[in-house]
Amino acid sequence: MTDFNPQPTLHGDTLTLRPLHADDFDALYSVASDPLIWEQHPSPLRYQREVFEQEVFAPGLSSANTLVVIETASGAVLGASRYYDLDAAQRELAIGYTFLARNHWGGATNGALKRLMLTHAFGWAQRVWFHIGANNLRSRRALEKIGGKLHHMAMRDSKAGAIKYAYYAMDREEFRL
Repeated sequence: MTDFNPQPTLHGDTLTLRPLHADDFDALYSVASDPLIWEQHPSPLRYQREVFEQEVFAPGLSSANTLVVIETASGAVLGASRYYDLDAAQRELAIGYTFLARNHWGGATNGALKRLMLTHAFGWAQRVWFHIGANNLRSRRALEKIGGKLHHMAMRDSKAGAIKYAYYAMDREEFRL
């Protein structure tokens, strides 16, 4: 057991992150139903309702570590992200399963989201990992834009078989707000 809270409510200037609830399905699926969000993802069919429910929503709900991303000014649901792979001995965890509405790509939203999550994580963790499909160049560039550094490449098992992932890391000492 750790003293890390994987489902906090976090408030920033433009975003609020709060724990995922069962009644968030329709709002999140409305965002996730865009096939271009998943185009470079190792599981590109997540825009399909059943696949989204089985691979993203149900595991996110049962994990009790998923956060809904809300635009503070409008109250609109923009997507979700998750803490996972907590390692108390190493004081490490991962942030991922992130998706955002396309009208929030390329701007400040991903950086604001990750800043909130990283600030919370580094209150406990020494290192934060990000596992990104090797071919998901859009997500890799977005992470590099906020300071993520490629650590190594490795295969990860999934329902679809072994998939090559890029492992990015950020250490507490390197993190800047």
